[in-house]
Amino acid sequence: MNIEINKDKTKGAAIAKAGADNKQIGEMTFSVASDNLIIIDHTEVNQDHRGEGIGEKLLDKVVAWARENDVKIMPLCPFANAQFKENDQIQDVLKK
Repeated sequence: MNIEINKDKTKGAAIAKAGADNKQIGEMTFSVASDNLIIIDHTEVNQDHRGEGIGEKLLDKVVAWARENDVKIMPLCPFANAQFKENDQIQDVLKK
């Protein structure tokens, strides 16, 4: 599986692709609120791949990107919000 971050000035996404055809199997989308804040607004994983930890891997990629770019995250998406509540290791990028 390959996960890429695609971003422009106002929005972005972490997109998971897998298989020989490099088919998209999940995404986590975010809005760019400012130079140092993104808002995660949606996470979706294809039904055939649910339960494989893809949502967590998408969030891990967004968190790593946020750390590299000195950006905080506001998790409005219910999945991302729950992950931030459960995982102390990603609190450093949480907008408080």
